[in-house]
This record gives sequence, structure tokens and C-alpha cells, in this order.
Amino acid sequence: MDPFVRKRVVPLLFVIALFIVVFVRRNSSPTQVMMLQGTTMGPIPYHVKYISTNGVSYQNQVDSLLQAFNQSLSTYVPDSEISRFNKADSLAFESSLMLPVLETSKLVYEMTGGAFDPTVGPLVNAWGFGPNKQPSADTAKVDSLLNFVGFDMIRFTSAYAVKEVSGMYLDFSAVAKGYAVDLVGDFLASKSVSDYMVEIGGEVTCHGKNENGEAWLIGVDNPKLDITNENIAATVSLDNRAMATSGNYRNFYEVNGKKYAHTIDPVSGRPVQHSLLSASVFANNCMTADALATACMVMGVEKAVTLFEAHKELDAILIYSGADGDIHTIVTSGIKANVHYLLFPEASNSVSQ
Repeated sequence: MDPFVRKRVVPLLFVIALFIVVFVRRNSSPTQVMMLQGTTMGPIPYHVKYISTNGVSYQNQVDSLLQAFNQSLSTYVPDSEISRFNKADSLAFESSLMLPVLETSKLVYEMTGGAFDPTVGPLVNAWGFGPNKQPSADTAKVDSLLNFVGFDMIRFTSAYAVKEVSGMYLDFSAVAKGYAVDLVGDFLASKSVSDYMVEIGGEVTCHGKNENGEAWLIGVDNPKLDITNENIAATVSLDNRAMATSGNYRNFYEVNGKKYAHTIDPVSGRPVQHSLLSASVFANNCMTADALATACMVMGVEKAVTLFEAHKELDAILIYSGADGDIHTIVTSGIKANVHYLLFPEASNSVSQ
């Protein structure tokens, strides 16, 4: 080989070899499993797990984000945006958090025929599921409070919100956990984290893979612990999807032998009476899933099934008491392949309450 050619080839080969070494080192850097935890919205626990290539903990940033969330949307913070709106008849938005939850609430309110309604708070309190914990509702009081219930009486733009009826009370507790889950997930994504699981009070979003390179495996709580010792009613693998669960199996009371569930029908103004025990909804974002899970508990089995038949982009696992007295599970087709375990058998094609 010509000496001049050899002099050019040798440096070129060195550069190529150096590039390969750098590329291999960069793409074989050890990953770490990072875990964050704490409480938010009072006593509600949260857990965050993500795969990191640099070992950076975002604990302080997540805590700050959730603190800002409470300052905007918590009714337990006296000077939060939503608390000030409840004391007045209008609000000029100060944060970027109010508008998205209002928009999603309106969407789900209309999609469910009013089954999801963030203005139902006065009725929830009257039936003993608010801070007072003492039921004081009667027919006359319920009828009176219904005048202040109806999300269609909340008007808003990109800059402010207004009540059409003075004295209305807005409460996003039925959607807040899901919204907070999305915000934390979006924050991690903004830091180039692609593999993460965020869970707040049972509502969860999962993206990418876990530390084993598999889809995240999530459990659905068993709503009938009184008849079985199993804590989990189903397990589901999730990737780039969110899940939220609502149920009447924990928050209820009995008066004169009659059970009152904490889910209040915004239309009738009274606690729901049907066979649906829990609803786990799967959607592209956790705020929508959270709102729809609450709506399902208002609608009951048949109306919930009709909803998911009309919206194929959504999925659900519904657990209910059948007419035969046994517990049954309905799994929509879009999530069926991701379900790995069911405690209660799947229902037949016909749905009876």
C-alpha cells in the first residue's frame, strides 16, 4: 500500500474505533431504579418509580409540584384558587391548573349525561360524606340543594370562571388524584424520563417499561374483602396508559339497617342504589379515567357498559353483584389481552343488575 494512503487510513480507523467506544459506553451506562414517595392532598399517599440513567432524584421537584397543585385546587386550603371561587361568584385564573380540569370536567359531564358533576359537593355534605360526617338530608333539603347543582351552570373561558347561580360549590376531589398523576408524569417526561409509574391514592399512569424490561403490572383492589381474603381482584399490565378506580365498598354508613353509599347521583340528589361495586377505567390520561370511574359508579352497570360500547378508545373492568348473588367481572375488549388475573369470573354477554 502506498505510504501516503496508509497515513490517511490509520487515523481514520482510529477515529472510527474511538467513536465505537464512546457510543458503546454511552448506550451501556447503568440504569437505576428511582423511587419517590410522600403524601399530598392531606393524607393521600403517592408513589413514583422511574428508570434513570443518571441517578437524579426529583423528590423535591415533585413535592413542589404537588404543593402548587394543592394551592390551586384543594378545597382544604382556605386561600386556594378553588376555595376563593367557592366564596365568590367569579375567579380570574392565577395558575395554569384550573382551566384543564374545568375543560375535562365539562367533557366528561356531557359525555355521561351529568353523572360526573363537580358541583355535587353540597349534596355530598348533606348526606354525611363531607367534613361534618353527620347525615342531615331530607326530601325538602335535597330538593333545595339541587338548585345549586349542575356543572352546566359554571361558565369559563381561558382566563376566568363564573357561576350562573350564586352560592354554587365546586369540588374536584373526584378527579384531583388523576389530574395530579398526569402532572407528575408530564414532569418526568419533560426530564426525558421515558419509563415511569406514578400512583396517587390508587390512581396510576404507566409509561415505558419497568426495571425488568416489561410492562408495568398494576393491581385492582378487591371490593368484596368481606367474602374473600384476597386483596387484589385483578392484575393488568399497562404501557402508556392510565387507570383509575372508584367504588362504594369503603365509604358508606348504615342507618336503621339501610346502607348509604358515598356516591351521590347529581340528578336525583340521593345516594345511588345499584349493583356496581367498583369501576376501573383505562384512558390515555388519568384525569379522564378518574372522572369516568366516578361517573360509572353513578350510572351503574348497564349504562356504564353502554358508555364503553360507544367510546372504544376507553376500557374498563367493572365488578358487580349479579342477580344470582355472585360477584361477576366485566372486562372490555380493548384491555382484555392485558389482564393477567381475575378473582371473580367474567360475566356472560348479557348484563343484568
